[in-house]
Amino acid sequence: MPADLATPDAVRRSELPGGVRLVTETVPGVRSVAVGIWIGIGSVDETGEQAGAAHFLEHLLFKGTRRRTAAGIAEEMDAVGGELNAFTAKEHTCYYAHVLDTDVALAVDLLADVVTDAELARTDVELERGVVLEEISMRDDDPEDLLGDLFDETLFGSHPLGRPVIGSEESVRAMSRETLHAFWRGEYTTPRMVVAAAGNLEHDRLAELVAAALAPAANGHADAVAVPPRAATGVRPARSGALGLQPDDSEQAHVMLGVPAAGRHVPGLPVLAVLNNALGGGLSSRLFQQVREQRGLAYPVYSSVARYADAGALSVYAGCAPERLGEVVAVVRDVLAEVAGGGLTEAEVTRAKGALRGGLVLGCEDTASRMNRLGRAELDHGRQRSLTDSLARIEAVTPAEVAALAAGLLDQPLTAAVVGPYDDESALPGSLRDL
Repeated sequence: MPADLATPDAVRRSELPGGVRLVTETVPGVRSVAVGIWIGIGSVDETGEQAGAAHFLEHLLFKGTRRRTAAGIAEEMDAVGGELNAFTAKEHTCYYAHVLDTDVALAVDLLADVVTDAELARTDVELERGVVLEEISMRDDDPEDLLGDLFDETLFGSHPLGRPVIGSEESVRAMSRETLHAFWRGEYTTPRMVVAAAGNLEHDRLAELVAAALAPAANGHADAVAVPPRAATGVRPARSGALGLQPDDSEQAHVMLGVPAAGRHVPGLPVLAVLNNALGGGLSSRLFQQVREQRGLAYPVYSSVARYADAGALSVYAGCAPERLGEVVAVVRDVLAEVAGGGLTEAEVTRAKGALRGGLVLGCEDTASRMNRLGRAELDHGRQRSLTDSLARIEAVTPAEVAALAAGLLDQPLTAAVVGPYDDESALPGSLRDL
């Protein structure tokens, strides 16, 4: 077994045959293990013909392997009271299980079987095509979900970041079994895989289990080295000042306003996190206080941050009565302009840092969250950062740093997306049409 690479705290990292990386964290006092196979492939890696393929595969790989039927997969996991699932994102995919520590061998074997040896039978492709189309219909019936995809499309344009992870009805209907199989076999290779696990485990024993379970897939990549973290390409896909509208016969208007932000390889994430939290991350945030508490204009209002290899975004969401949309947008714009011009108070920065520290620590209270932290860090950065270091980086943020970031970030023209009962842009309030 290769020597472990230097990692913080209770985290250990090994490189296994075939370029597979294993990252584990032993968590004292628990009786469970969360383990996931992460693949550094997501919707941004799809061509137009493949749009939605990674998400489609998320359904198909559980439909059966050469050793297990779909029912057998479900029965094995139910028999031990475990959880088996997957999720697809723009830049990665994860297949994971959460089981008792006594059942970790089963979880590893089952996950490896599903990810590397699925059958992708034609009958299953057609069956799951209908399921994915139903999922797209559900998305279309949920204005907030629909708005998120519309905002990405408006902000990132024709760049792959602008495409929905789930694909479109047209792309899913046209997707052939051959296209799915070629994408799976061509992209889901062991050098792109990270196995992350957290809980009551022994790293060396888990390394043996993972190496054995992935050996058939790794054999074709005997001399391969791990694919490095996704690098920035230098492309700046985000655009400012655009407006997207999706007419929808809904009782509420849903709006998202945002600006492009730096990608994850640009330093400054703790500063951006503090700014975001103070803007719309909690009950004491400026947006919550101004929009909901003081004016009662909306029930949901919050801000969020997304960071990818090439770009990022800071966005604000609100849902309100259609007749209040103009006032909501005006208040949000005023708040952003105030912070861009004057930064945050020292009290706001202190509260935001406390909220982030508390959220980070509480988020590490369960093994699944720790596994997610390990997998994302390895794929995104190729390294692990200790909880102590992460907390120190948050604590070191100053009001002056936040003010400098806000001045450059929030002074950009806003990009907006709206889902609601509006036939065309001329029906929108002036506060949206003059972005």
